[in-house]
Amino acid sequence: MNLAIKAPVRPGFLLLGPAFVAAIAYVDPGNVAANVSAGAQFGFLLVWVIVLANVMAGLVQFLSAKLGLVTGRSLPEAVADHTRRPTRIAFWLQAELVAMATDLAEVVGGAIALYLLFDLPLLIGGVITGAVSLMLLVVQDRRGQRMFERVITGLLAVIAIGFITSLAVSAPAPSQVASGLLPRFDGAESVLLATAMLGATVMPHAVYLHSGLARDRHGHPDAGAARQRLLRITKWDVALAMMIAGAVNMAMLLVAATNLQGRENTDSIEGAYAAVQDTLGPTIALFFAVGLLASGLASTSVGAYAGAMIMQGLLKVSVPVIVRRLVTLIPALVILGVGFDPSRALVLSQVVLSFGIPFALIPLILLTSDAQLMGADVNRRLTTFFGWSLAALISVLNVVLIYLTVTG
Repeated sequence: MNLAIKAPVRPGFLLLGPAFVAAIAYVDPGNVAANVSAGAQFGFLLVWVIVLANVMAGLVQFLSAKLGLVTGRSLPEAVADHTRRPTRIAFWLQAELVAMATDLAEVVGGAIALYLLFDLPLLIGGVITGAVSLMLLVVQDRRGQRMFERVITGLLAVIAIGFITSLAVSAPAPSQVASGLLPRFDGAESVLLATAMLGATVMPHAVYLHSGLARDRHGHPDAGAARQRLLRITKWDVALAMMIAGAVNMAMLLVAATNLQGRENTDSIEGAYAAVQDTLGPTIALFFAVGLLASGLASTSVGAYAGAMIMQGLLKVSVPVIVRRLVTLIPALVILGVGFDPSRALVLSQVVLSFGIPFALIPLILLTSDAQLMGADVNRRLTTFFGWSLAALISVLNVVLIYLTVTG
């Protein structure tokens, strides 16, 4: 008689989490700068960018998680498996540049939030942001991924409350929102902001990271019912996380379009905060600043985690994530120390991120479309078509941006 007892099947909601960590990348301070600037300068014109970017992000994050679950390899590891060393080094260099831009946005955002809340000098705020992110990484290192997920998900809730509250106080008319769903631009600056919004939403390091998060959380199940169940749960994980991130991003733009359009000095986060305080009151402004602070603290930790995973996967070099955090903190502190306009630095950092997106998307689509690698879970033709369309759209947008910037 076979007395073996099967392990109980865990409820699906207990398996959620990896996508919520990745979703932090979609509500980082770069999003705040890009979305607020877009709403304040162009009203509801670029609403369609947020909708499109969020749909794109959902597809990309699911493909990343699927790659990790089906192959047992993170995206950086899979890229390394299929490339020679010179290519891997070049690939890592561009990924490292993108990681620096990511870190810049997150640390600067945290520093601005501390300045708004406590009137701290930006450089000191940047150091504090870096120190707190180190503490969060220690939690991940000592308590494991599950505890890290819980902490980051809690911060995501704070971010959502911080930014959506202001929308609840002063909501725009549905007709105004609908007017922004028609894709269009209004000059080079709108293209710049659209590219920044896209770079802030479909973030390369989140694409690399999610494959490793899903693999580390769920393992590498064999083909069959167990894997299919995990893939279904992963779809829900991604959908819920992207719904929250999308709502937060939309709230940022709509609040700016409703309350800040036409006002002076709203091209910076500090100016936007002052305008929110003036139009919606000090309580809503406080929520705004707290949401920004939570965004900076959570996203800089997740970014450092992703950077370590990218380096280890591509170069087979294991650098403690805490050491990496200290090294990548330096460029952001230099920017703060020399007095460069922090809000402009945030927007430009998102443009740099958008240039890194194709380097993450093209390998992801190629790998998940490889029947030999993915087996029965290979992408369907329609999925592959949308994936390539996404990569092409981002590449074209970047080329247009360069042209308009040079000739403008």
